[in-house]
Formats: sequence, structure tokens, C-alpha cells
Amino acid sequence: MSATGSRLRFSGEWLAAAAFLVATLVVGSLVVRELRVAPQAFSDGGEQTSTTSAGVPPEAVSVPKLMLGEANEIRVGDRGDAAVARLDAGVVLIKTTVERGPLGPREVRSYEVSGTRFILVLEPFERRGEPRVAAIYLQ
Repeated sequence: MSATGSRLRFSGEWLAAAAFLVATLVVGSLVVRELRVAPQAFSDGGEQTSTTSAGVPPEAVSVPKLMLGEANEIRVGDRGDAAVARLDAGVVLIKTTVERGPLGPREVRSYEVSGTRFILVLEPFERRGEPRVAAIYLQ
């Protein structure tokens, strides 16, 4: 009977199995890391993000546009001075707060019209840019 070669040879199959094992361990460690860290949306709110500010109450709801009458509408991204100019005489300014934003001064303006309160956040979208409507909140 002839002697057979050694059973443990380093072949492509062993290399593929080792690569598959390493890839499985990397993916598993990434999944465990994501499960251990709470996403920012579910954090306890200890720190404020750049889109929220002290002038916006936590119960306020963000909307993409605000309709004031039939022809007047304010959208996120509109120029700040043009948006404020579109407000009717019946809109009452309640409070203005100026904060330091990441790209320049952030102005948070609270208004009331017919018993409804809304908040306009005006800030530049680029350094030394003109203020634009960054957010609209309803209370």
C-alpha cells in the first residue's frame, strides 16, 4: 500500500475559510458596537444638536413650509428678509433670541397669529452668507 500525502495542506480552500471567518468577526464586531451605542435620535437630550436651540421649546413641531393666507407662504431656505417681509400686519412678534450658530448668528423669532404660535429660525447657510430660514416650528 502506498503512503498518502499529509492530510493538512495549505490550499485555496483553507485561505477562503480563513478570510470568511475574519470577515464574519469584523461584521459581528460592527453590529455589537452599533447595538451598544444609542443613536443620536434616541439620546437623552443632554446635549443640543445644531438644528435645535434654546429658543425652540421641545414640544414644537418642525414643518417645511408655512402658509399665511392664500398668497403668502414661507419655506425653509427662503431669504430671511424676504420671509419676514411676507408676514402680514396681523402677525405679532412675541420674542427674538439671538444665538451663536456654527456659520454665524442664529436668530430665533417667535410669532403669534390668530392664537397660533410659530417660530422662524434664521441663520446663514454658509460663512458670511445672508440669513435664510433654517427651520419653521409650530406650537
